[in-house]
Parts: sequence; C-alpha cells; structure tokens
Amino acid sequence: MADLFADQDLPQSAPAADVHAPLADRLRPASLADVIGQEHLTGPDGAIGRMVAAGKLSSLILWGPPGTGKTSIARLLADAVGLRFEAISAVFSGVADLKKLFAGARAEARAGRRTLLFVDEIHRFNRAQQDGFLPFVEDGTVTLVGATTENPSFEINAALLSRAQVLILHRLDADALGKLLDRAETIEGRPLPLLPDARAALVASADGDGRFLLNQAETLFSVAVDAPLDPAGLSAFLQRRVAVYDKDRDGHYNLISALHKSLRGSDPQAALYYLARMLTAGEEPLYVLRRLVRFASEDVGLADPQALVQCLAAKDAYDFLGSPEGELAIVQACLYLATAPKSNAAYKAQKASFKAARETGSLMPPKTILNKPTKLMKQLGYGGDYAYDHDTPDAFSGQDYWPEEMTPAVFYEPTHRGFEQRVAERMAWWDERRTQRPAG
Repeated sequence: MADLFADQDLPQSAPAADVHAPLADRLRPASLADVIGQEHLTGPDGAIGRMVAAGKLSSLILWGPPGTGKTSIARLLADAVGLRFEAISAVFSGVADLKKLFAGARAEARAGRRTLLFVDEIHRFNRAQQDGFLPFVEDGTVTLVGATTENPSFEINAALLSRAQVLILHRLDADALGKLLDRAETIEGRPLPLLPDARAALVASADGDGRFLLNQAETLFSVAVDAPLDPAGLSAFLQRRVAVYDKDRDGHYNLISALHKSLRGSDPQAALYYLARMLTAGEEPLYVLRRLVRFASEDVGLADPQALVQCLAAKDAYDFLGSPEGELAIVQACLYLATAPKSNAAYKAQKASFKAARETGSLMPPKTILNKPTKLMKQLGYGGDYAYDHDTPDAFSGQDYWPEEMTPAVFYEPTHRGFEQRVAERMAWWDERRTQRPAG
C-alpha cells in the first residue's frame, strides 16, 4: 500500500519505478518535503519537521483518514533519521510475526542499527498484543510508528499511548488532490481525458483520499476515449455517481445548507429531495448523519427530546446494515426532524451561558453549595445552611445557587412548542416560588 502525495514536479531523487507498477507506486515521494497536504506536521515548525531537524525520533501514532500519507511518512521518517525500516500490518500479522520482528530488531540493535517499526492498522491488534510492544519500545529496540484511522483514545492501550506522541493527519483538500492529479499527468505524459468540471468532480468524489483518487485516475489513463468526459460521462465510465461539485465544493455546502434550512422550515418533501441529492451524488452517509444529529440539538432541542434519540438510532442502524439498506434509517430520521416541533432555545442558551462563563469564570459558587470534606472547610462555612431539596415541600427549596458577585441570569428560555411547553410551565412554577423565598 502506498500513500503517495507529491507536487507536480517529480523529485529527481525518486527511485526508478517499473512502468507497469501501479500509478501510486510510481508516484511515491522521495522525501518528506515531497509529501503534500500534511505540512502542519512535515514543515519546519511541525512536529515531524522538528524531530528530523534534531535527528531524534520518538514513537508516534499517526491518526488520520485513509489515503492521507501515513505509510509514506513512516517510510520517509526512517530514511530521514537513518533507521532501518520494518513494516507489518495488524490485519495480516500475529504473535509469531511480532516475535520474529522483535528478535531481528534486537539483533540489529546490538550491531548498532536501530529499527523503525511501522504497524499499519495498529488498532486491529488486541490489548494483549499491544502490550507486547511495551518492553521493546521502552528499551529502544524499536521506534514504533503506528497508523490508525480510529480514535487512538479508544483503540490504543493507555500504556502504549503514553509512550507515543499522537499526530493527526488531515484529509487532503482540493488543492492537494489537484496537485496529485497534476503529478499523475506529468508521469503519464498526458492529461486526464476530463473536462474541467469533470476533473473537479473527480477530486470532490475522492473526499480527501489520495489513494482512491489515484486509483480512479489510473482507470481513466488505461483506456482511450473519443473526447474528454463531462461529469455525467465520468460517472457512467467509472460506474460511480460523481457529484457535480465545483473545485471549492460549493455544491456540497449548498446542498447541506438547503437540507438544513428545509428541515428548519418543517418541509419534509424538500428535505427529502436534498437528502436524496446528496446521497445519490456519493456524499458520505455518516457526514449527513452528523449534520442531522447537530440539527436535532440546534433546531429541535427540548421541543422534542426524541429527535436526538432518533438520529443516533439512525446512525446505529446505518452502521449495522450498511448501504443501501441502512439509508432508509437516515430517511426516517430526516422525516422525524422535518415534522418535529422546532426550538433553538437550547442553542441560544449554550451561546449565552458560555459567554457568561468566559466573562465570570473566576467567581466562587456560594459557600452553601460547596463540598466540605475537611474540618477547615467546615469551619470556613462550606456547605453550611444547605437546604436538601428532597426534604422540603414539593422537593424545591428555592435557595440561591449563584456566586454572590453575580446577578442571576436567564440563559434558557423554553418556547411554548412541543415538550418545551411543559418545561416552561415547570420553570414558571419554580420561579414563582423563588420570589416567595424568605430573605437570607
């Protein structure tokens, strides 16, 4: 596998590649400077750039989407700091393979040659296997560079994670993907048979995955076409619906905006239309689901608390069923949101409360509601005169919870739509009783 992203000009130091090798292999970068799209790491001020300049490499976890350069960066790091490069995949390797690698690395270390061990899909090793890396990382037998598309916080053992620096790789943007196509055309000695809007659509369809883009380009280079393809012709040729997005992906953002506003406007028919436009154009379903989950909190909120539950259930259903069966769950969530009562009260409350917290973040809560685990705290009045609400009439004491230096504020103002009508009634009942609270 190769994550191969370099500028249009081929590095003169790049090794000669078999003309029959896959396009990705022939575009392999020759140095870290040739890797594009990850300059925040490989540049002079980036974590990798600083390590290479110092000639000292720590163990790393490279976390990022597929096709963003994790394998290439690991291989080039070994070259840059003079380490042996060994690579394994957690998909195809087991305990016996690891033991053999560690034994070889230990023998090389005794001879003065240190090893960079690259582990692709490291999250696929189980906890016990990951623990097996620890002694060899700690004693310097190997410098570990793991690659993962999953959140290391959840997938990598805490002990191993504490011994490695996590570096986040970005999804390749349109400019980086465009440069990748430029370089492919340079090495092929001819342009892709695409009209400009079809080329932009091809870039957009890659969704930041350089490897996918190169595979698609290789398919296009492999056949002769009578005339450059437009977006519809490209879609038919690749047997894949390609979204007609321009270079800046305005179409992508226009459609998600249209979907969001149709939902907010309670128009289920228009919302379904824009949802269908996105999914049939090849948009990532999980991206659409993320936007629906956000909408459930931002525009429905407590007017219908089940809206968020419906969206998360749709995400689980899609994960379980996959495409195309799981897309019906997305449609159901979309319809639920469009037909639910609307409220942005929670959204407004978040903005207002966060603003107040930033402005008054050093104020102490009143002593009556502070914890009092020590004798000194009790002497200072912590927790004194606290009213336990469950012991009061109607389980409501009406006491003051605000810092003494701060006037009580109103952040959340429920609407009178849906479930929030009941919330508003309860809050009004409590507010009335607070005004009846005895002074002090």
